[in-house]
Amino acid sequence: MTERKIRLVIVEDQAMLREAIVTLLSLEGDLQVVGHAPDGQAAYAMITEHQPDIVVTDIEMPQMSGIDLAEKLRREKARTQVMIVTTFSRAGYLKRALDAGVRGYLLKDSPITQLADAIRKVAAGGRAVAKELADAVWDAAPDPLNDRDRAILRMAEAGRSNQEIAEALSLSPGTIRNYFSETVQKLGARNRMDAGRIARRNGWL
Repeated sequence: MTERKIRLVIVEDQAMLREAIVTLLSLEGDLQVVGHAPDGQAAYAMITEHQPDIVVTDIEMPQMSGIDLAEKLRREKARTQVMIVTTFSRAGYLKRALDAGVRGYLLKDSPITQLADAIRKVAAGGRAVAKELADAVWDAAPDPLNDRDRAILRMAEAGRSNQEIAEALSLSPGTIRNYFSETVQKLGARNRMDAGRIARRNGWL
């Protein structure tokens, strides 16, 4: 009897890197890539269609981040497990990922054999976290931001004005100003751009 393969969806916004990961993992006899996508939104549709065992995703991507994708799948009690492969080595990112239900977290400079072994470990019900990050997560400062804080800081980073942010969130500009004031205070920042830098540096954004 042929052993069932571990079915994967790969999510990476850089086309060359995505194609390389797909090609290399497809060489592993027990792994099967059933789809790949350039962003979290497209990946979610693909996961819904193919019901893979594991989705291997970056964090920062258009439409929906890897952590947001993991949170969405966790809320829906999806059977698909999530693994992050990223350049972000800050403990704050790892802690947010684990809180979102992510089962694996590796850095992009890891060898492909390590990624394949991590996939097998997660598929077997375990966790696979880069050794250089596993201990640091216990010392990470608590994330003071909520989803609303993150949303407005990301839009500010993208250069959107209070008016534009207010329209996107169906709120008044005054409410947005109040939200920014609260977020700046939470982070001990000088202004909203400084707040964004602090949040990004700690892996909270």
